[in-house]
Amino acid sequence: MHGVAPALGLASPVITTETPTRPTRTASDDDVRLARACAEGDTGVFEDIYRQHGDRMKSIAYNHLGSVSDAEDAVQETFLKIHRSASTYNGESAFTTWLYRILINTCYDVLRRRQRRIQEAPIDDVITTSRAGQNVDDAKRMMLRKMIEELPEQRRTVFLLFEVEGLSHAEIAQVLNISEGNSKWILFATKKQLQESWKNQS
Repeated sequence: MHGVAPALGLASPVITTETPTRPTRTASDDDVRLARACAEGDTGVFEDIYRQHGDRMKSIAYNHLGSVSDAEDAVQETFLKIHRSASTYNGESAFTTWLYRILINTCYDVLRRRQRRIQEAPIDDVITTSRAGQNVDDAKRMMLRKMIEELPEQRRTVFLLFEVEGLSHAEIAQVLNISEGNSKWILFATKKQLQESWKNQS
């Protein structure tokens, strides 16, 4: 799956890794110039942003949405939103933090639209059969993904950004507009919830 990180190939949600604390960067003059160029529709700047951040953006979107095509659409939609909203960038956070915040909100929008379609669809269109011949690891990965998809939006995002994307709590706090301590508490509570769900499913 080119350009997209493998989604949660874990046998158990019990994860004890610690990500080293990295300094949280605030906006610089370069960020302000970057936002101004985006607002003006500078295609060269958009290409540079995509080269530098496209893979991580697709990875974040894929791990939220579980679909390569939906992830690519979400990234494209994010770039359109960046162009439309760049003039409102106020420099309170780094440009990349602002970019990831837009991406995650876009993923939330996709999930809400998907849920509405499911609710409005005839029941026969919703019922699907399990793929035959799944091995144990496939089943475990699918079970874990299902548990993560059922988490509240904020818990799911904190878990994915920390455990899958490797962001620090300081970075997550900026992206989600929460405190660093709140990010740590959410991750702790989410792991505990997943562990309980895992035990009940096993």
